[in-house]
Amino acid sequence: MDQFFDTFLNWEYIWQVFPDLLKTGLLNTLILAVTSALIGTVLGMVLAVMGLSTKLWLRWPARVYTDIFRGLPAILTILVIGQGFGTLARDVVGTNPYPLGILALSLIAAAYIGEIFRSGIQSVDKGQLEASRALGMSYGKAMLLVIIPQGVRRVLPALVNQFIALIKDSSLVYFLGLLSEQRELFRIGQDLAANTGNLSPLVAAGFVYLVITVPLTHLVNYIDKKLRTGRKVRADEPDEGDELDLVASGKVVP
Repeated sequence: MDQFFDTFLNWEYIWQVFPDLLKTGLLNTLILAVTSALIGTVLGMVLAVMGLSTKLWLRWPARVYTDIFRGLPAILTILVIGQGFGTLARDVVGTNPYPLGILALSLIAAAYIGEIFRSGIQSVDKGQLEASRALGMSYGKAMLLVIIPQGVRRVLPALVNQFIALIKDSSLVYFLGLLSEQRELFRIGQDLAANTGNLSPLVAAGFVYLVITVPLTHLVNYIDKKLRTGRKVRADEPDEGDELDLVASGKVVP
């Protein structure tokens, strides 16, 4: 038992690594995850709209992109982009692998987020679009103001889950050989573990990951519960979307 605690819970090494984990590792992990999530969300929405298009020249490229980046292991994508594109983009990014790591994570995230958005948009009743058009909205305006907001609201838990996955996948950027000030949580823990021959620094890094991901997991459950139960509406309060529903059913003439 003493050997177990000395190998995994050596407080001397844990306290030694914690300042770097919080000051450098946590910051870089959040930068990688948040930046990739933002870029991936924008690209994912574009992919979702393309995937729902009736035009084959828009739908098929989105389908092929999604299949490729969802089908490849994340580490393979990161290495191919980080090392392969590193040579091609050297004039732009120099020898800094950080932007290429963000690019790789963003492309991976876009494939998953695009599918999440597509499923959310498709889950909205078709009568909502028909009612919006009956009210005089164009197809694009109806999608932007009525369909997409409802679809996004329905997939919020899945989006938060994808962000949690990005936080964990950011550790794979370690393979690109980041500079000392660019190291994320895993790399800092791994470096000290390799230098000391003790796994306590990795345990400390894992603890910081849990501090981030566990509250987000409970947030997902809370959002999912709220979306399932819905908002309580007073008897005299008109429900949101009633006008569209009445138009769709023919009870009200627009």
